[in-house]
Amino acid sequence: MLIGKKRKLGRKIHEIQAGEKLEMQETIEDKDLLLYLGLTNDNNPLFIQHDYATLTPFKKPIVPQIMLMGMVTSAISKYLPGPGSSITKSQFNFLKPVYHYSKLTFLFEITEVDRDRHLVAMNVIAKNEEGTDVLHAELQVCPPYPPKPITSHTMENF
Repeated sequence: MLIGKKRKLGRKIHEIQAGEKLEMQETIEDKDLLLYLGLTNDNNPLFIQHDYATLTPFKKPIVPQIMLMGMVTSAISKYLPGPGSSITKSQFNFLKPVYHYSKLTFLFEITEVDRDRHLVAMNVIAKNEEGTDVLHAELQVCPPYPPKPITSHTMENF
């Protein structure tokens, strides 16, 4: 049970500044694709069947776009702003296909901090090994709120 236990939260709104950046890399491995496809029961032949994919303009299987979105949202939950964050709005543009075994570099940048509304805006760009942009995203994120003590009012009458 986690009630009352201290958990490391991400950075609070007053700790974040516009212009901050985070860079991270992810490599698309077979195990990640199989786990995603099994979990979602997605059997799109474009994602897993080489014989089908070779007959398309893609020429080989591609990584599901929602899996790329998951990499972005996971980085927000883990790193910037971090644990306790919540995405309130997102727009993703998939510019080029991402293929199995690709090594992607993601660049996150805080573009605006709205302390009154408790929101940060950020842009994300993902590039493949060749340095080609494969994904652009704009997100609005609610950073973690400081936790309120669970015993704050229980001893008022004593």
